[in-house]
Amino acid sequence: MRTTLAIVLLVTGVAAAPQSGGAIRGRVDVIQAAAPIQRRPGVTDLGAAPARGSVDRRRTVVYLESAPRGAFDDRVEHGRATMDQRAETFVPHVLAIMTGTTVEFPNNDRTYHNVFSLSKPKTFDLGRYATGKSKAVRFDRPGIVRVFCDIHSHMNAFILVFGHPYFATTDVDGKYRIPDVPSGSYTVAVWNEGVVRDSRRVSVPAGTDVEINFALDR
Repeated sequence: MRTTLAIVLLVTGVAAAPQSGGAIRGRVDVIQAAAPIQRRPGVTDLGAAPARGSVDRRRTVVYLESAPRGAFDDRVEHGRATMDQRAETFVPHVLAIMTGTTVEFPNNDRTYHNVFSLSKPKTFDLGRYATGKSKAVRFDRPGIVRVFCDIHSHMNAFILVFGHPYFATTDVDGKYRIPDVPSGSYTVAVWNEGVVRDSRRVSVPAGTDVEINFALDR
């Protein structure tokens, strides 16, 4: 099992020269999801109803450990993404993006939030802002960014920043698909809740969908 630091080193690697493309698809089953992080109670919480936010820790990111040659030729702006704040929860809990992406952090709660990160790939502190407001951060370096709220200690999320486009986040059924993969041999890694939990070698023939399934025992 590898640590979270593995992704920082691996997403910028280069594999053998590719031919025409195919796709990698499949399903990741998380047999036992991680236990929810318990909220640290505050004085204002006494006698109050618990927060309604829920976190789906079964969501997994599947990616190529090394990018094929040519993955870095098209250095363009990679658009915008959103990590919402609802019911004192970051939504989604796991966000996978490419370098150069700007992430919006809208506040859709009836309370103030203060989004921040102390992670090496991106350190920031957006300060307190009210409901209906939004602030944004551009992510320029690959790696794992842990996101927190300085006001609500139970709020946390992950942003995985890749230096190539060959990754996918599983949907609610655990399914994923990485399209337009140049033909060749690769190592496919599976990340879940802070750790690279599995990896396998796979060969992708030109113009073919290759299926590879994973079962993660938590």
